[in-house]
Amino acid sequence: MHRSILSPLLLALALATGCAVTASPAQARGGVVIYAPVAPPPLRAERMPPPRMGYVWVGGSWTWSHGRYHWSPGYWSRARHGRHYMPPRWEHGRRGWHRRDGYWR
Repeated sequence: MHRSILSPLLLALALATGCAVTASPAQARGGVVIYAPVAPPPLRAERMPPPRMGYVWVGGSWTWSHGRYHWSPGYWSRARHGRHYMPPRWEHGRRGWHRRDGYWR
């Protein structure tokens, strides 16, 4: 498909699913920011499996796709010496709600 046709089609699809997609300089990795029109639901209670030596539990969180929120369950991530995991969070702005991914600090 020709590039000039593809961009308007992708924009129309994003708007039809209830979100806006824009590139944001605020994203450290140069990713795409997806805006949700409504706040995410409360976090779900999860039963954390028994501790694993050398790993950190990363709790589950909500993601937005196809016009609705989807739950992503928690998982074990290999610990990074001298770093602390910062979980993902949702922030509200003038364009709607957007997710800041988790990262190691």
